[in-house]
Amino acid sequence: MKNFKIFISQYIKGVVSGIYGWILAVFCLCLFSCEKMLEVETPSNQIGKDKVFVDVQTANAALAGLYAGLRDNSPLSGEALGPFLGVYTDDLDSYALTDTNGVLALYHNQQTDTNSTVYSIWSTAYQHIYAANAIIEGVRASALPAEDKNRIEGEALLIRSILLFYLQQIFGASAYPISTDYTVNQSLSRVEAGEVLTRLETDLSRCIQLLSDGYRDVERIFPNRKVAELMLAKVYMLEQKWSHAEGILKTITASPLYSFQNDLAQVFQKNSGHILWQLKPAGPGDPTKEAMLYYFSAAAPTNYALSENLIGAFSSGDLRKQSWMVPVTVNGKTWYRAGKYKNTVNNDTEDSVVFRLEEVYLLLAETLAQQNKTGEALQHINPVKQRAGLSPLASVSKEMLLDEILLENRREFFTEMGHRFLDLKRNGRLGDLQDVKPGWKAFHSLWPVPQKDLLLNPNLKPQNNGY
Repeated sequence: MKNFKIFISQYIKGVVSGIYGWILAVFCLCLFSCEKMLEVETPSNQIGKDKVFVDVQTANAALAGLYAGLRDNSPLSGEALGPFLGVYTDDLDSYALTDTNGVLALYHNQQTDTNSTVYSIWSTAYQHIYAANAIIEGVRASALPAEDKNRIEGEALLIRSILLFYLQQIFGASAYPISTDYTVNQSLSRVEAGEVLTRLETDLSRCIQLLSDGYRDVERIFPNRKVAELMLAKVYMLEQKWSHAEGILKTITASPLYSFQNDLAQVFQKNSGHILWQLKPAGPGDPTKEAMLYYFSAAAPTNYALSENLIGAFSSGDLRKQSWMVPVTVNGKTWYRAGKYKNTVNNDTEDSVVFRLEEVYLLLAETLAQQNKTGEALQHINPVKQRAGLSPLASVSKEMLLDEILLENRREFFTEMGHRFLDLKRNGRLGDLQDVKPGWKAFHSLWPVPQKDLLLNPNLKPQNNGY
């Protein structure tokens, strides 16, 4: 309990910095019964860490708190990776009047190690990794039924793995905390990027063993085994283990849980059978964060608008341009806003999609193309193209097919989970941004490690090249 009391003290004092000072509030404050993801009776105030995992209700409530945190303030929130990596690449333009949060610096590729947006991605990821570790430790030491222990540990470990995956992609070498021991975490060194992937292989394989295919909510707001399989396939692709990734991705496309959504208007409807995982808005009727973030009408944008470069990637007959982009004309000038999410009030049909089946299709097409199985790859890119009203691809070379898959990823996933950055990086194509981003340099493939945490823990050095 000594280390736990240290965390409590720091939490009360408001010391919240990166991977060092954050405490899972559910262990020291009340568990929030207002969270609608799980209907649980509120336990007594001041519940202790050793009491949380005595029964399934309180353990589930701790897990629900983690999901609420992901939704409200994390890299997976609809206000984070989508817009931040969108302006960093070439999908979004920023129209912010001031740069109080560092987004304009990202837009101009002029970020430094004191950039507040860079710090927010780093620090909130590690906050939730700590929370996941607290749940993993608690449930492992508990006497809960084996089925519940497996599920809770599996979900928490999966969340930790997803966050570490994005940290590895954005920052490269990253700290890899696996416990809540402050004496260990305060002096962690960064693990080399390749080793992070190796560790993720192990952790995601463990998730696959622990989790089942079944969803525990009809809205799919809790990830299942197939989400873990998708993440493992992504890791394999970064390691260029194409056949490994192919095998896993095919288990997802073959699953009866999912069906390709042929109606473009239904893609972001929460009850669609092509969704793997999504995050539920905070309260009944609340819009998704994306619906509000990208919305502007009858006035020039003051936040984000779709870039001309992105708009130029669509043909006039692409139904996604008609359905997912909204033109706004003011004084003769036209901007386009992202319109994937339609409900800004009284929302009861949309959740924030994290992963959907189209990503599996295009990743599978890519792995097949990389293995020169171009004919089979066409079977997975063409359904996405044809749903958008485009002609299917015929026989093409491997290089042309990989170019088309990269372009199709851009058309399909703009403003979603930083896809453009991740897809370019995986394909070794981030250098393409030099043609449209005057400030882009080769070292911008990574963000700087925040100065604040480098000062707290010199073991995180060296700083990434260029910063």
